[in-house]
Amino acid sequence: MSPLLYVLLFQFAGALLVALIPRNYRLVLRLVALAATGLSLLASFWMLLQFDPAKSGYQFEKNIPWVDSLGIQFHVGVDGINLALIIMGAIVAFAAACVSREIKNREKEYYFLLLLMSGGILGAFSALDIFMFYFFHELALVPTFILIGVWGHGESKNYATFQITLYLSLGALVALIGLIALYAQTGAKTFDLVAITEHIRTHPLSLSAQQLIFPLLLFGFGILVSLWPFYSWAPLGYASAPTAAAMLHAGVIKKFGLYGLIRITLPLMPEAAAQWMPLLAILSLGNILHCGWAAMRQRDLNMLAGYSSVAHMGFAFLGIASLGVIGIGGCVVVMVAHGLLAALVFALTGHIRQETGTLEMDKLGGLLQRMPFAGGILIMAMLAGCGLPGFANFAGELLVLMGAWKALPAMVVMAAWGALVIGAIYMLRAVRKVAHGPLPDALAKVNDAGKTEPDLPKIMDIPLRLWRRLGYALLVAALVGLGVYPAALTTRIEPVAKNILSPYHVNDNARKNSTSGPSRGTQTKPGKQTTRPVK
Repeated sequence: MSPLLYVLLFQFAGALLVALIPRNYRLVLRLVALAATGLSLLASFWMLLQFDPAKSGYQFEKNIPWVDSLGIQFHVGVDGINLALIIMGAIVAFAAACVSREIKNREKEYYFLLLLMSGGILGAFSALDIFMFYFFHELALVPTFILIGVWGHGESKNYATFQITLYLSLGALVALIGLIALYAQTGAKTFDLVAITEHIRTHPLSLSAQQLIFPLLLFGFGILVSLWPFYSWAPLGYASAPTAAAMLHAGVIKKFGLYGLIRITLPLMPEAAAQWMPLLAILSLGNILHCGWAAMRQRDLNMLAGYSSVAHMGFAFLGIASLGVIGIGGCVVVMVAHGLLAALVFALTGHIRQETGTLEMDKLGGLLQRMPFAGGILIMAMLAGCGLPGFANFAGELLVLMGAWKALPAMVVMAAWGALVIGAIYMLRAVRKVAHGPLPDALAKVNDAGKTEPDLPKIMDIPLRLWRRLGYALLVAALVGLGVYPAALTTRIEPVAKNILSPYHVNDNARKNSTSGPSRGTQTKPGKQTTRPVK
């Protein structure tokens, strides 16, 4: 069996095992969740070692027919793009399980939903069938609503649950309509993405069909990624969610829409995409600038992290709007870097809230004095959010700006200003308020070592302390490792990006040929067309 199947199997097997364990075995439930996500993470590393960048096409493929009459099948596989996203998702899922000790009630249901959510995430990024792609996303999205509604925080928890359910259900519905319309218009009678892509390469969709379907997918997927101005659900939803749910949704599930735009819309509808990309570039500035300004006004650390997360998505959209290999590669690097960073920040805010009882920055301060480990990691996370060289976020944003410069120079200037100035202001202000300054009463008696589990002896405190820090260390190591050596991603992404953008190069060549006129030494009859127009 391929390592990709093990990545998925461990998550769902863990969820099934949690469902069978009695609820009073609290420690066993937690250990099963840690084991399932940990084994899935190891399988993803095994898959990375076996992945051959020199091979074209998908690797570790598995294709099992399911509903033959509709052309639905369990078809999974990886290439350079979703390989990076699957590994990032496995890292975040394991880190989320490591920080879930804050849950003290209904732990059985919590860990079942958590494993179901992480399994759905990894399944969505692995799927090469459009129906299974959407099915796995919904499998991951529904537990999000329940986790926020039952284990969420704050007085606005119920409102946040209602808002995030309304927005994301609307976005998913619009995207579903677009996917069904795509299935109907292709005439391939299959949901298999590989077969649909090959069919459209020889039988392109008409421009009218592309103009109908593309905006449905653009705004449907865009709402799921908090594209401006459809972003208001995200900051409050993340601030109200339990720590693990915020890590998984902000870090991983939000990338589903971006991945759908890259994998489905760009290669299948090139002419409509070229027409809509200028608008997408403008909306991406709304994410970077408007949400950055909103982050500057926040006094709650979780709300600041939420608005910052939405702002960073603007760079991913700008990379897609560039329609270039460098821009698409930068977009994927931004997706991976943001997933790791968002998970790290929300893990830290959850820990700080659990220890101090507040996330209001005016009531915090001196974190480095009383909680040196958490304070040090927080400073690193904020500097990574500023785009400091040495972290993966810098590499991704730089690639996006370089890739978009030729096509969108004015957008690049404004985006760079938003990252270098606005981002630095709210990130460094948070560092000053939370990590430095006088020690408030809320932190006076806090012990960074954490608390021993009530059913374990005191001697287990040191190994448990190291275990709890493993998730943070893993996220930081991944951010720094990719920042120092981004070629680990870009060399695998580049050939896939070229293949995705190949229809645009064909169309560009056709346009050049159609406007260049006949070559020297040839004669054409009046009125006779020498090149085929682009359909």
